[in-house]
Amino acid sequence: MSRCPEDSRTGNGRNGAPDPGELSAMVRKLEIRSRRLVNELFSGEYHSSFKGRGIEFSQVREYQYGDDVRTIDWNTSAHKNDLYVKIFTEERERILMLVLDGSGSMLFGSGRLKKELAAEVSAILAFSAVQNNDMVGLLVFSDTVETYIPPRKGRAHALVILNEIFSMRQCGRKTDIDAALSFLRRTQKRKSIIFLLTDLLGSEYERGMKLLNARHEFVLIHIGDPLDHELPHSGLLDLVDPETGERLTIDAGSRAFLARYAKEQRAKREAVQRQLSRMKVDAVFLDTGKSIIGGLNAFFRHRERKV
Repeated sequence: MSRCPEDSRTGNGRNGAPDPGELSAMVRKLEIRSRRLVNELFSGEYHSSFKGRGIEFSQVREYQYGDDVRTIDWNTSAHKNDLYVKIFTEERERILMLVLDGSGSMLFGSGRLKKELAAEVSAILAFSAVQNNDMVGLLVFSDTVETYIPPRKGRAHALVILNEIFSMRQCGRKTDIDAALSFLRRTQKRKSIIFLLTDLLGSEYERGMKLLNARHEFVLIHIGDPLDHELPHSGLLDLVDPETGERLTIDAGSRAFLARYAKEQRAKREAVQRQLSRMKVDAVFLDTGKSIIGGLNAFFRHRERKV
């Protein structure tokens, strides 16, 4: 569900940027929790999930006795009428790009905001990369590119990224995923690990995902909320779309309406999953109402089997 309750823009300050002291405390708290999870659960999984991707093509040479036949370059061999193999060298470090949806719908949440869940996942991924001596960068987008922080190494740089994420306050902005993906294609010349964190509200992203997935290690992390799946049985609810400002009153006291809503939302999610499967895009579905540990662990185990 991509709608904010009427009172979500005022009163609790969650949609505005926190003051510097509060921001520092939030980032520090998230760092402590994330580094603990990285040390206990995710650092090894991150490394092994992408361990086979840290090499790049160097050159071709003639086949020699003992060479692995899987490295034969059949195109070159056919052209030169002899056997040639591809030579690869290990990259000195990998690049992790965090691509974060900063549109209005990410400032929705029935318990915690989607943005807050995305921040926690981003912190875990960032510190996993830091522990593996990889570079980390950030791209925040709405209907345009809001922020771009080029990839660099180190804890200090990871904290810069987390500060930027917590400072987001683009409530009311629309979503254009394709604009962000196009920007990445222009700027990321080296093969990178790209995590797109979004509730996937926008459209027209299939071609962009396919192009990035062909060149990079591309992973979609879908950020959801319990109210995206079903609504509580209550009464009349006044809703405001955070991206368009459209206002809507629904009858959440009607069990027929609630059942129809749940059925439609389930069908939409299943359609998205089928689409991603057709595109061969790895995806993780996380929810603000649940722990992220199970979902991330399942994803890393799936990735390890693919490497």
